[in-house]
Amino acid sequence: MEARRDVFQAIADPTRRAILSLLAFQAMTPGAIASNFDATRQTISKHIQILAECEIVLQEQKGREIYYHFNPIKMKEVSDWVQQYQQFWEQKFDSLEHYLAKIQSGK
Repeated sequence: MEARRDVFQAIADPTRRAILSLLAFQAMTPGAIASNFDATRQTISKHIQILAECEIVLQEQKGREIYYHFNPIKMKEVSDWVQQYQQFWEQKFDSLEHYLAKIQSGK
C-alpha cells in the first residue's frame, strides 16, 4: 500500500519548490510552468500532480486551459511546524546571549 504524500514530502524536492515560487506570483498553465525548466513537460507534470495531491496547488479550468494556483492555506501546516522549532532556537539564542553578556562583564 502506497503511503499518501504529505506537504513535507512535496516541498522536499527543489523542482517542486521552484514551481511553488512561480505560482506564488501568478496562476499558470502546465506548459507555462514547464517552460521555466530544463526538464520534459511530462516530468514537470508529475511534479505538479504531486503538489496537487497534497493540495499545495489548486487547479482551475478556464475554457480549454487548466491553471494552477498556489494554495497558501495548505502551506500553513508547514509554517506551524517550523514555528515550534523557531521558538525553541530563539530561546536557546537568548540564553546564549545572556551567558555571553555575563562572562563579558566578568560576573
